[in-house]
Amino acid sequence: MFSVEKVLEQLKAKARPDQLEGMSRFGIVGEKRLGVSIPDLRRLAREVGKNHELALKLWASGFEDARILASMVEVPEQVSEEQMEDWVKDLGSWDVCDQLCMNLLDRVKGIRKKIVDWSRREGEFVRRAAFSLIATISVHDKQVPDEEFAVFFPLIKQGALDERNYVKKAVSWALRNIGKRNSNLNRMALETARGIRQLDSKAARWVASDTIRELESEAVQKRLKKGLKS
Repeated sequence: MFSVEKVLEQLKAKARPDQLEGMSRFGIVGEKRLGVSIPDLRRLAREVGKNHELALKLWASGFEDARILASMVEVPEQVSEEQMEDWVKDLGSWDVCDQLCMNLLDRVKGIRKKIVDWSRREGEFVRRAAFSLIATISVHDKQVPDEEFAVFFPLIKQGALDERNYVKKAVSWALRNIGKRNSNLNRMALETARGIRQLDSKAARWVASDTIRELESEAVQKRLKKGLKS
């Protein structure tokens, strides 16, 4: 059995303080960051195994690295709505946000409702989480029908007006990932992007340009014609 003290001790042993300055240039920040690499975190997560109580304690420690690890060892079926709300409110860095979404939240029951809710919240990383979730679900859940993704387009169009860097990048990521699922969604995503391009917003024009460039690219179109998903 792994105690939170033992796991934090292992994290600190894997700390890379020499990497922190470079990480900060990419917006990977936090007062309690150790600089542990994602591969090291994944290896430790495999050793620890799934553990709800440990995940709660790791998140409560405040260490960004421990919070990423918490997202890896948490049990999706045991995550409550209150826990989801508490965790997203703690987010202060895009990498922790995205790891939380891709490692855990995209498999939690009721997350679709949270996507709609969080996309309308004012907090930068709460809002980013909404669009990061759309992006990760687009890749991870192969069974979702096209019509379920179509309901996200109005949220994406509204989100494209947000000038904040970490939000607009997640909005683009969401729209691009939807558009890479199949030819039908590619067409719908491109129509959405062209509509976004008409909005009177620098952020919207950037999102549209970023999306259209990738979704119209030869590589993406060739893959879709072969029926392959990204």
